This record gives sequence, C-alpha cells and structure tokens, in this order.
Amino acid sequence: MRYLQNLHSMIKLVLVGIVLSLLTLATSACGGGDQLKIAYLADFSGPLAEFGPEIQTGAELAIQHINDAGGINDQDVVLVTGDTGLDETKAVEEARRLVDVEGVHAMVGPLASGITAAVAESVTIAAEVVTITPSGTSPALTGIDDNGYLLRSTISDAAQGVILAQLAEDEGINSVGVLYENSAYGQGLAEVFETNFNGTVRSAAYEDGQASYLAELQSVAGGQYLVAIGYPTQAQIYVREALENGIYDRFLFVDGTKSQDLIDGIGWYIDGSKGTAPASDDSSAALAAWNASYEAAYGSLPTRPFVREAYDAVIAIALAAASAGSLEGADLAPALLEIGNPGGTMVMPGADSVAAGLEAASNGDDVNYEGAATTLDWDAAGDVTSGFVGIWKYEGGEIVEIKSIPFSID
Repeated sequence: MRYLQNLHSMIKLVLVGIVLSLLTLATSACGGGDQLKIAYLADFSGPLAEFGPEIQTGAELAIQHINDAGGINDQDVVLVTGDTGLDETKAVEEARRLVDVEGVHAMVGPLASGITAAVAESVTIAAEVVTITPSGTSPALTGIDDNGYLLRSTISDAAQGVILAQLAEDEGINSVGVLYENSAYGQGLAEVFETNFNGTVRSAAYEDGQASYLAELQSVAGGQYLVAIGYPTQAQIYVREALENGIYDRFLFVDGTKSQDLIDGIGWYIDGSKGTAPASDDSSAALAAWNASYEAAYGSLPTRPFVREAYDAVIAIALAAASAGSLEGADLAPALLEIGNPGGTMVMPGADSVAAGLEAASNGDDVNYEGAATTLDWDAAGDVTSGFVGIWKYEGGEIVEIKSIPFSID
C-alpha cells in the first residue's frame, strides 16, 4: 500500500514538472514574458527642478496609453524614476541604480546634455540600455560613440541656434551679449548662434551655482540685447543683476530659460521678451491628437518644453519592444531606428492609435510613428533629422507661443 502511495506521489511530481516545463517553453516562445521597465531619469532638484515633474506627465500619459492597450508581453509597462539634480556624479549613481538594481530595459532622460553624455558614457552604453533624451539638445551628443544606444526625441541645437540667430536679426538686432552656462548645452547653443548671427557678439561662460554673475555681465556689456542661454535659477540672478545695474534691459531667451519661475521671479521687466525652443507642427494631426489626450488627462496643455518629446520617447520604446519581440537592448536599439521610418502602419499619439500600432508591430508589420513633437525619423546617430523650432514670448505673466518654423538637418 505504501509502495502505491509513493508511486502515486512520484507520478504527481513528474506531471507537475512536465507542466512547468511546458509553461516555461510557452513563455519563451512568446518573447520571455518579462515586464518592460522604463526609467525616467530627470531633474527633481537643482537648477532644472521645475522641468522634471512636468516633463514626467508626458511620459506617464504614454505609459497610460500603452497599458490601456494591454501593455507589453501582456503586462503593464512600469515607469521608474531617478533624480540627477543636474549633477554628473549623482546622475551616474542614479543611472547605475536604475540599471543594476531596478533592472530597467530602457531610459528616458536625462534632461541636460552634459548629464546625458555622462550617463551614456559611464553607464548605459556599456550596459546596452537604450537611452532617449527628450531634451538633450547639444550638437556634442551626435559625436558620442554610442553603438546605437543613445538617441534623442528632440532637435539638436544645430537647428535651434540657427533659428535663434534669425530671430535676433528679424528683431533688428545687430549686437548682443551672450551669457551661456559652461556645459555641453550652453557651449553648443552659443557656438551655433554665434556662427549664424551676422552682428557683433560678446560672449562669456559662467558656472552653475554662482551667487553673482556681475563680472560676466560686465564683460559682455554694450550690446542691444542679452541672450540668456542657461537655466531658470541662474537666469533669475543675472537678468535681475543686468536690470539693477543698467547693463541690459532687453533679452532673448531659449528653451532652458523658457520658464514660469523666471516670470514669477523677475516680473513684468521681461514682458515682451522673445525666445526659441523645440516645437511641433501646429497643423499636424499628430499634435492635435496629443493635445486632446493631454488636455483630457490633465485639464490644460503644458507650458514648459519637452513634455511631448518625453511622450514620444516612451511610445517609441514600446513600439520597438513590440516590433523586436524582445526587451534586450541589442534588439531594441536597431528596432528604434525603424519605427519612425516612412511606410507601414501609421501610428499617432492617442490610446486608440497606439493600441493599433502595438498590435501591428507585434504581428511583424512595419510601423511609422508620427510623434507629437517630431516624426522620429532618426538618422544613424540617433538624431531627429527634421522638425520645428518655436518662437515664443513672455506676455502678461504668461508664456505665449507665436509660431513654429520648420527645419531640416542634412
């Protein structure tokens, strides 16, 4: 009797083992069934602290649309956050935590170009984790030897600097002072602007965290306008010093100084000042669809830049995962370069279109994602090759959009 009981138990164990093996094989055939984890490494402290939370809303809206469609591998996609504090050491440590501890498969961010370069070169390239910065605009990022693991969903300042120079000339400006942060972002944008501006330029670099920028201001005095290339916490100090010391009272701003905090800190003194920032095609169906989705979720459209770019980055990663049938970086990187190419099933922002796009990609069909910000028709370096730069201004205590100008980088 005991022999029969033992034999019965052994048979049950064998059968359980067979079932588990079959389930494992079935899971492997479906691409592993792993849960896609995406890091959002941004700024929640430091000079860019006002940007991080608002840009995150774009990433979260994308996650919602993906998960409403059933997610990836029949599981919800998870967003894991990290804070760079606009500090390279902290950013690299956070990136290692996200990769090694959290086990993320892809990363959206960082926001600043210099921080993006540090994270890519120290962590994500070697770890084969695809990284899409929604706001790293420095031309220096193009030259990084990244093996296809670093892309951006925004334009390079190789475009914004040209439009900024054109804006200055359209305003009748023939001489400027330029203050720029001593970083990849500040240097890159200042250089492109100066190369394309036909007037007189006096420029000076500054370091983040200075209590005063008066010496730098005095070294660039004498122009008609001051061009402020940096971040809000810095600009609040030197714009106020320029006004108080009678050095400048007219200004041009850029994406990094497109800030409600700057309005609140300086007040009406900058009313009427104009600037540039990456933008979208005002007439595109993709932008209209995204605007409707964003307003439905949050009540009003964002005022800070790069929210749409964060949405596009997350959607691109999900489409690449569905297309590749894999969450491995070596598979995601080449798949990303394909999902924005012309041809195939058109995918636009919005829950319904994203759902259709994920299904098509999972079935092996080509997809063409028309992003809320750009087409994401990436070149081999991971750069967006065409898009729009917006002209905006401070008016009545608000940021007012004026127009979008198309560009193409050959």
